[in-house]
Amino acid sequence: MHQLLHEITWFGDSGFLLPASLWIGVWLGVRSPTRPLALLWILLFGFGGSLIAASKIAFLGWGIGSARLDFTGFSGHTAIAASVWPVACWLTVSRWGHRTRVAAAVFGWLFAAFIGATRLALDAHSWSEVIAGYALGVGVSATFLWWQHRMPHPRVSWVLVLLSLATPAFFLQPGTPAPTQSLLEKIAVRLAGIERPFTRADLLAGRRTPLGIE
Repeated sequence: MHQLLHEITWFGDSGFLLPASLWIGVWLGVRSPTRPLALLWILLFGFGGSLIAASKIAFLGWGIGSARLDFTGFSGHTAIAASVWPVACWLTVSRWGHRTRVAAAVFGWLFAAFIGATRLALDAHSWSEVIAGYALGVGVSATFLWWQHRMPHPRVSWVLVLLSLATPAFFLQPGTPAPTQSLLEKIAVRLAGIERPFTRADLLAGRRTPLGIE
């Protein structure tokens, strides 16, 4: 069961979904009428990703979080999943009818919620972090899907979309996490000028400096 949870949670990993987000931009940018949609997607996804990274670096480097809410930053898996999967599912059925596209987007949001649940089951995040991450991701994908009604509608082959979404599996062993967290830790430590990053234990204990750095 534990291994299954790791395999499911990988579908929210940045190693899997960052390439998927780039493919979304590619397919939206292929045709000139939908290039504004590609730009909109890049801006929204970039904004969401920046908030995720900023929240994590703020905690890892300076201990900025909430002990009362057990919050150390947005759940990246949940936020990225809720950003990408609804749009990816919608794009997969972009040649079909409106109801099918809506149903596909809803399925994407449900799948993202399931990924968030795996983060809780694996004790990787607290409830507040998963809920905040999910809200951020839904905000990104819902804003994109709402704005796209005002622009030319993309019509992409579902085979091409599925093949492009599957490309990370050709280069990464499913379930293998990307080194995103360790990279953010290194950045935070460098920026804050400390020896090691803050941890959840430091936050809950009310420490103003990471344990071992006095």
